[in-house]
Amino acid sequence: MKDWLSWARRSRLEPLRKLAKTLSERWDAVVRGMLDSRSNAYVEAMNGLLQQPVEGAKATVFLFPGGAGGFGKFEDGKATGGNFLVRSAPYFIANGFNVAIFGRPNDMELGWAERTEPSHMTDVRAVLDFVKQKSTAPIWIVGTSRGTISAAASVIHIQDPAIAGLVLTSSVVKYDTPGTVPRQNLSAIKVPVLVYHHAKDGCKHCQTHETPAIIKGLSNAPVKKLMVVDGGANPTGDVCAGQHWHGFIGMEREAVDTISAWVSTPSN
Repeated sequence: MKDWLSWARRSRLEPLRKLAKTLSERWDAVVRGMLDSRSNAYVEAMNGLLQQPVEGAKATVFLFPGGAGGFGKFEDGKATGGNFLVRSAPYFIANGFNVAIFGRPNDMELGWAERTEPSHMTDVRAVLDFVKQKSTAPIWIVGTSRGTISAAASVIHIQDPAIAGLVLTSSVVKYDTPGTVPRQNLSAIKVPVLVYHHAKDGCKHCQTHETPAIIKGLSNAPVKKLMVVDGGANPTGDVCAGQHWHGFIGMEREAVDTISAWVSTPSN
């Protein structure tokens, strides 16, 4: 493979040169991923954490983006996706958190039902173990949109003592959507939970008036809080995408600051 990388770096095709550069920069992680027979979700999430460390971090936020998963291109040591959590990663860092972003597996698209399946939980557990090796700080699982399905399922099924809490933003709450948060076994969650939602969220899977169903299901969470917020500016495009109210457009810093403050001191 190194011979191929050497050839690709000299190619006249810019895409090949960029690919060779990316693989070279991530060489150790790629090799570990192949040796461990893990999907690139593991490798990508390692980069997400390693590229954004915070000395003396108060906690690590383990982010599950929405859509099909992943965090876009990796440029200058940073993820570049337009998802709310991905583009807001610097604000979590500014609030004193480590940031790990769960990547999209190369062997499956993270749809709706796939996010609760055992194979997905296996990937999540592997990345979580890696995160714990890099920092002893408590871990908060944070999901947005379709990522809230993964986030809730992870806390329910993995039950790792390192998981300190759960944050769900723009939650999937439509009852007949596969994997929807209210239909998961929320009574198994025994850590603090924040449900953070925009009042104007127009996504049919994430209607604001259905969010109380999550709180109702969290019968064993020691602390649970529903925050419905307003604000932001200039929503554009798909109402279920990151550039609309669904993605807290125009209020990213405010949203992350509020979430960070609550995570530091959870309260009902």
